[in-house]
Amino acid sequence: MKVDVLLGLQWGDEGKGKIVDVLTPEYDIIARFQGGPNAGHTLEFEGIKHVLHTIPSGIFHGNVINLIGNGVVIDPVVFQKELEKLAPFNIDVKQRLVVSRKAHLILPTHKLLDAASEASKGKNKIGSTLKGIGPTYMDKTGRNGLRVGDIFLPSFKDKYNALVEKHLNMLKHYEGFEYDLAELEGPWMEGINVLKGLTAVDSEQYLNDAMKSGKKILAEGAQGTMLDIDFGTYPYVTSSNTVTAGTCTGLGIAPSKIGDVIGIFKAYCTRVGSGPFPTELEDETGEKIRQEGREFGSTTGRPRRCGWIDLPAMKYAIMINGVTELAMMKADVLDTFDTIRACTKYKVDGVEQDYMPYDIDGVTIEPVYEDIPGWNKDLTGLSSFADAPEALKNYVNYLEQHLQVPVTTVSVGPDRKQTLATR
Repeated sequence: MKVDVLLGLQWGDEGKGKIVDVLTPEYDIIARFQGGPNAGHTLEFEGIKHVLHTIPSGIFHGNVINLIGNGVVIDPVVFQKELEKLAPFNIDVKQRLVVSRKAHLILPTHKLLDAASEASKGKNKIGSTLKGIGPTYMDKTGRNGLRVGDIFLPSFKDKYNALVEKHLNMLKHYEGFEYDLAELEGPWMEGINVLKGLTAVDSEQYLNDAMKSGKKILAEGAQGTMLDIDFGTYPYVTSSNTVTAGTCTGLGIAPSKIGDVIGIFKAYCTRVGSGPFPTELEDETGEKIRQEGREFGSTTGRPRRCGWIDLPAMKYAIMINGVTELAMMKADVLDTFDTIRACTKYKVDGVEQDYMPYDIDGVTIEPVYEDIPGWNKDLTGLSSFADAPEALKNYVNYLEQHLQVPVTTVSVGPDRKQTLATR
C-alpha cells in the first residue's frame, strides 16, 4: 500500500478540510503531517460548520483513525478547545485520534516570542498568526524543543522550566513588551493533562505497520505550497514544509511509498498576511470575490487578499509536489462574473516569463492575463458535473490544458454534498 497525499497549491485556505472529509470514507487513516493551529480547516455538513486547527479532517467519520504526525506542532490550549467543540457530536475521540510522541509542543512563551518579534518588525511584519508556530519550529531545529513524549517523563517539569527560562531571557531583548506568563501557564498545563489522556504512538512505526497490513492512508497537509519554508515566497512563508516531501519527514513515510498526490486550489486565488501576490485585485472586483467567497481567515478572522488564478504559480506547485490530480474549490464564488481572468505568465521588470522568479518581492511583476467567458449561473444546486454549464466545463478544460493535470473534482458550495466528480 502507498500513502496518498492531499495538499494546497496556493497560499493556503484552498479548502483542503472539505475534500479530506469527502474522501475519508475511502481510507482507514487520515494523518496530518505538518503545521500547527495556524491552520483552519473548515468542514460543513448537516447545516453545521466546523473549523479544525490541529485535529485531522477525518474525525467526523467512524471507523477511521486520525493521526497527528511528528511534523505537527501542538498548542495544548487550542487542542483542548477543539476537543471541547467536538463533545456535542458524541465522537469517541479516544478511539479515533492518536498523537505522535515526536510532535513538538507550543509553549506559552513561544506565543509571547512570536508576538514580541512581530511587533518589533513594524511595517516589515511577516503577517504571523501569532500562534507561536515559528518559535516552536526554531526550537525544534535548534534541538531545544519539548515533545509530546516528554509529558510522560518524570523530567517533564525540568525540561519545561529550562526552555521557559531560555525564552524569558530572549524576551528581555524586546523593550516595552509586557506579558503575564502565569495567566497563560494555567490553561496550558490543563491542556497537557487532556493530551495525556489520549493515545500517544511512535507514529512512523504505527503508519508503516498499517501500510504492511493493507490499510489505506491519506496524508493531510496544512497551509499551501506557496507558503512552504523552502519553496514558497520566502520570507513571507510558514515555518514547515507544506509540500509532498513534508509527508516523508512529517510522518516517517519513505518517498517510494507516496501514491497519488491530490492538489487543491481555488477557482481564483487568495492570500492572508504580508508578502507578494502577483494577481491581487485591490479594487471592486477583488472586494466582490472577497464578499462572495466569504474570504476571511477561519483561524484569525483577517480579510483575505483576493485575485485571479495564477497559472505560473500553479504549474510551479504542481511540479514541486508531483501532483497527479486536481480539485477546484469555490467555483460557485465566480457565478456572477461575465468574464473570468487567468494569469498565464508574468512580465518581470518588463520581460515575459512563465515561471516564478527567485526574488518575487524585489522585482516589478505584472501579470499577463487571458479572459475566459463566465457561466453566469448558480452552481450551488448542481448534483452532477454533467449538468454543469458549458462555460464551467470550458473553464475546467482550459485549466487542464494549461496545467497538464486532470481536474477530477469541482466544489460548488461549502457543504460536503456540493462536491462534483468530473469523471
